[in-house]
Formats: sequence, C-alpha cells, structure tokens
Amino acid sequence: MATDTAVAVPGTELIEDEVGARPTERLPLLQLVQISIYWFGIQAIWGGVSVFSQERIPQLVPQGQAGFFLALTGWVTLPIVLAVQPTVGALSDYTISRWGRRKPYIVIGTILDVVFITGLATSQTYLSVVAFLALLQFSSNFAQGPFQGYVPDLVPQPQVALASALMGAMQTVGFVAGNIVIATAYRLGDFVLPMIVLGLVELTTGFVTVVTVREGSAAKPRNGRSWLLIGRSAWGLDILRERSFVFLCVSRLLFLAGVNVLLGFYILFLTRSLGFGPGEKELWVPVITATVAICTAITTIPSGILSNRFGRKPMIYLACLVGTTGLATIGAAPSIEIVLVGAILVGVGSGTFLAVDWALMTDIIPKASSGRFMGISNLAVGLAGPTAGFVAGPLIDLVGGVAETGEGPRAAFLAGSLLFVLAAALLRPVDPRPREQRLQASLSGA
Repeated sequence: MATDTAVAVPGTELIEDEVGARPTERLPLLQLVQISIYWFGIQAIWGGVSVFSQERIPQLVPQGQAGFFLALTGWVTLPIVLAVQPTVGALSDYTISRWGRRKPYIVIGTILDVVFITGLATSQTYLSVVAFLALLQFSSNFAQGPFQGYVPDLVPQPQVALASALMGAMQTVGFVAGNIVIATAYRLGDFVLPMIVLGLVELTTGFVTVVTVREGSAAKPRNGRSWLLIGRSAWGLDILRERSFVFLCVSRLLFLAGVNVLLGFYILFLTRSLGFGPGEKELWVPVITATVAICTAITTIPSGILSNRFGRKPMIYLACLVGTTGLATIGAAPSIEIVLVGAILVGVGSGTFLAVDWALMTDIIPKASSGRFMGISNLAVGLAGPTAGFVAGPLIDLVGGVAETGEGPRAAFLAGSLLFVLAAALLRPVDPRPREQRLQASLSGA
C-alpha cells in the first residue's frame, strides 16, 4: 500500500515531526469570517481584471487573434505565479516580526496591488497591459502565499469544513463583486475609476485582516539557515513523496481550469455567439457572474457540512459531474436563458468544490509547513487560467476564424467541459484520511 510518508532531502526540512501542530481551540464564527474576508478583496480585483482583459486586449491586438493573445497573457505571467507564492509562503513559515509571521507579507502585497491595478487600468498598449498584469500577479501572490496559512494555523479540525466553506463563499462573492463594479465601465466608457475602486476594496479587506486576525503558532526555527536556502526549500523534491497532495493539486488545477474557461471567455461568448453589444453586456455580465456567485455561495456551507458526513471525495466527484454538465450546457446554449441554466450548474459545482477541496487539502498537508504547502497547492489557481487559455484560446481562433464567428467560443466551452472529467479521474489516488491517521497507519503497517 502506498503511503504519504515524507523523507528528508538536502535543503529541505523534515516533515514527519509536524503532524501534531493542529490547533484545538474552537473559534467563534466572527473570527472565521475575519480569517476569510481578505479573499473577498483579492477576488474582487481578479473579477475586475477578468472583464478588463476580455474587453481591452481584443482592442489592442490584430483581429481574429484575440483568443491567442488572451491565452498568451496567462502564459507570460505564469512564471511569476509559480515562483512567488510557494516561495513567499515558505519564507513566512519562518518569519519573526512584531506583527507575526503572515501579516508583513499581506501588508506589502496589498499596497502594491493598489499601485499596479491603477497602472493596469491606464495602460494603452498590449505590452503595458501584460507588464502590469505581471506586476499585479507578483504582488497578489506575495500576499496570498502567507495568507493561506491562516486556516491550518488557527482552525481546529472540527471547524475546517466550515472555514473552507466561508473561504469559498468569500472568493466567489468577491469575484462577482469585482465583475459588478467593473461593469460600470460600460456606462462610463472608461475602466480607470472602477479599477481603482477595486484596489481600495482590497486595501480595506487587507486592513481588516491585519487588525482583527490573531497570529497562530510561533515561527519555525531557522536553525542557522539563510533566507535563500529557506526560499529554495519550498521547491524541495520531498514534496513529491506526498502522493495524495500531488494528485489533489493536479485535480484542483483541472477543475479550476474548467471554471476559468467560463470566466475567462464568457464575454467573447456573449459578443460572438449571442451577438450582444455594450448595452446588453452591461446588464448580462453582472447577471451571469452574480448567478454563478449566488449559487456558489449558497452551496459552499451545506457542501462543507455534508462532506463531514459523506466524505470529501464523493462531494468533489459530484462537483465535477455538475460542473461538466453546466459548461457543456452553456456551450450549446441558443439563448441567454439557457446560459443562465448552465451558469447555475457551474455555480453549484464550483461552490461544492471550493468548500470541500480546501477542507481536504487542509486535512492532508503538514501543518507546521502550511505556508509552504498551501502556497504550492495554490499553484493550481495560478495555472488554471493559463491552462484554460491553452484549451480555449487557440480553439476560439481556429474554429471562429478571422470572421470571429460564434462557433469558436461554443467549441471552447464544450472542450473545456472535459476538464471536469479529468479532474475527477485524477482525484482517485488521493487518500482522504487526515495526515495524522495516514502516518499512524503507516507506522503500524496498516
């Protein structure tokens, strides 16, 4: 029987002594909300950036190549996502400061986000858009890596499902809030003011997090190691020994890529497949995202609770089934009413997944290195957009052609629905038992 027992490799810390770090003190509901609220600000920015990119980039590139350049943008910024979040997350595990080990990174990343989103909003060329997107990815991931350590740091096992559900709800509601704010640009004829507003929203949620969330366990000892060595340790090959963790990360990547096919290209679908103009998009862009968000938010908490009864994996399998049905429905939709039906299904699947996947990830990672492992796990979030772009972008251009017909986005959505199927297949090798149980079973020979 394969186990997830980790071994030491040069330049990395031992993991086997980290299993007893789970907190036991139950937290009041208000504290769980405070731990989650920064996700609202982060996702509000990226919800706005999603609409901005789909509208602005096609204006700056040759006709018939918008899908390619949208996909290219994700791949150009991808190395920043891959490098920053796990590395900074690992550094935060060892950081000692008067604010604790997570908060300094949240403060710096949040302030830079406001600066860079303002630069993005005022960009006038494709190259400047890509440059500011890259900088925004750097600052956002600089904050996210350490921030994600709070659930393993502070939340006891009985409350993990609820905390994960709240995280998922905040992520989704924040994303749709960003869409709604940015949709005002259709009326204003300019993106600058709405984008600055989104920066201020994140600044507010970051302030709430820093002021209200208490720090968890003390920083890990450096034992004489340099910060460079600690940063490099985030990429130690010992992580490959965590078999369930690796498969869950890949499954998460594929599921989120399916969601990103919708979120990254639905405006092209409205424009080309349904023939909507600016006035119609001003109405339906926030309606569609609100539909997804409301269904996601309604689903997260019940799904998290149900996962305690029926298990994490069965609930994720259900999410994959609902997600693939929803995206395929949108791809074939002849009208906006059918699109909304598909959006409801994608929202239900997304809410179920976000709540339960986060809880399962928290169950199986080493708690003392939560910054490192949650940073690595969130590479799936960073890779999801580029993966969706790789699947959908070229297909939109190939099928739609220079005439930019509506069959391009339809083909992309139908192909993207298969990503949910692959996500379910890659979930099978994951052992859902909490890490403590798995290591005890390994030691006992079970």
